[in-house]
Amino acid sequence: MTNNPGNPFAALLNALKSIFKPGKQPPTPGGAEIPQPGPGLPADNTSEPVRIITSRVMLVIYDPIMDPITGIKLSQKMGWNRVEALVNEFIADILALSTGMARYQVVQRVELNEFPALTDGYRYNPSAYTAVENRTAAPHKPDMVNYQAILTSLNILPRIATREIDEVWIFNFPYAGFYESIMGGEGAFWCNANPLTGTAGSSRKFIIMGFNYERGVGEMLEAFGHRAESLVAKAFNCQEFVDWTYQPNRTPATVGATLNLFQKFLCFDQIAPGKSGVGNIHYAPNSLHGYEWNNPRRVMSNCHDWYNFPHFQNDIREVGPEEWGGGDMRSHHEWWLKHLPRVAGRTEGVANNWWQYIMDPNLVNL
Repeated sequence: MTNNPGNPFAALLNALKSIFKPGKQPPTPGGAEIPQPGPGLPADNTSEPVRIITSRVMLVIYDPIMDPITGIKLSQKMGWNRVEALVNEFIADILALSTGMARYQVVQRVELNEFPALTDGYRYNPSAYTAVENRTAAPHKPDMVNYQAILTSLNILPRIATREIDEVWIFNFPYAGFYESIMGGEGAFWCNANPLTGTAGSSRKFIIMGFNYERGVGEMLEAFGHRAESLVAKAFNCQEFVDWTYQPNRTPATVGATLNLFQKFLCFDQIAPGKSGVGNIHYAPNSLHGYEWNNPRRVMSNCHDWYNFPHFQNDIREVGPEEWGGGDMRSHHEWWLKHLPRVAGRTEGVANNWWQYIMDPNLVNL
């Protein structure tokens, strides 16, 4: 059927139909839409089993010797955290917060007595790095690490391909140049950083976590939380919405009327007055600024109702900072991660166990 050029109303109606097709939702801040099951994807249901994901980790530690006579390493000289303690606590946290849905297994440990090469080939030495730490010298520019050199020297891509490992954790230090997380492999997408170039030869997507042993488990959970936001946002096709929630001067200032499940989860009072969800990694339900986890004001939130997902009970309560640790970073991030759905079934075309996407990027959109 063709449009009648003599009927402008019919032409306008057809134009609107082409924009808002059946099942398609008007855009919300960030331009996100409620995803619809595509060809080959399971339809919404209540019985799809939850996937328990075990991820095999290559643990890489950069801890250069700072004095060849004493053999003291950087972590020892600076009094920073022991990597083994950080790893054990982090793995235990993820296991507990996911109620066993997310399991990590370190299958290889590599400790390197060197400073990693930056993108222009430069490597710090003990004296140059000490000067930067003491602020008597400026950090080197460019300041990003050479990921390609690491992938090659540690033979990472073949190990990913053969499923010897599933992801890589690189423990490093200030000015080493690592992202908190980054994704590689064919079809890699945003994971708190642009995808790794030169890795499309790997048929499997994988994530490299950059953990800093100067810091603690709270910061590790923050890096993991941003990873979670990226992976679940990809499953719901709403990364732009996530980015919008972090903007200090948002346009528009508040959410629209139509939100998908993850967008509702991310809502906090500032962008959804009176209709807060759990918030994002930087914004608790009552936060007015990023990292403000100790704001004393009280707001209405359905954060408790997310424990009932997907069968919400309209459990809306007044909440304050005591809910998420009163300002403690690790406590807030544990609280946030604990609210992520991890039950059977599928809703809005997405599995009700969001942890499977966070742990394995190859499952996104499956």
